[in-house]
Amino acid sequence: MDFIRFFQVGGPFMWAILFIMAVGLAIVLDRFFYLTRTQKSVNRVWQKLAPMLKAQDFERASQSLTDLKDPLGRVLSYGFSRFKGSPKRDLVESAMEEGVMEVVPEVEERTHYLATLANVATLLGLLGTIVGLIQAFTAVAEANPADKAEMLSASISVAMNTTAFGLCAAIPLLLFHSYLATKASRVVDSIETSAVKCLNLMVRE
Repeated sequence: MDFIRFFQVGGPFMWAILFIMAVGLAIVLDRFFYLTRTQKSVNRVWQKLAPMLKAQDFERASQSLTDLKDPLGRVLSYGFSRFKGSPKRDLVESAMEEGVMEVVPEVEERTHYLATLANVATLLGLLGTIVGLIQAFTAVAEANPADKAEMLSASISVAMNTTAFGLCAAIPLLLFHSYLATKASRVVDSIETSAVKCLNLMVRE
């Protein structure tokens, strides 16, 4: 009940901050499940592929990647497609690098929006407080002198609600942004590491 009153007296900016928070949490859930699924997929693909590469069964390894649409499968498919035409290391490596450049934006997609949304929530909170203070001082200027101090105190308290709520939205979003950015970086590192291991097993010079 206290939160409902806290939210109601904060004014229309509270709804804007709530919307920002909802969008941010939707991105958090989407990215968390995507990155978790992708990391598992990278591990699964490499565990399946490694024995074939060690046995130098490149044809079978290439065929096993045909229907894979996960990031690692696509990166390695670039390398195998180039390997069939020319087994030169630099050509295969450049093909895999091209694949990495293609999948990295997908892995890191939308994560950076969380920092922006956190900043917007904070600024909306401050804006709501400033607007509330302007309204408070305007109302106090026209009030009975005996009631001015009490009215001003109450109005300032209400105006500060938007700043408090903005920070309540911004702090978790910043923490989630840091966590997901680190998780995305680890997924990219796993893809790049697997690509290098695959390259070393494919081309031994």
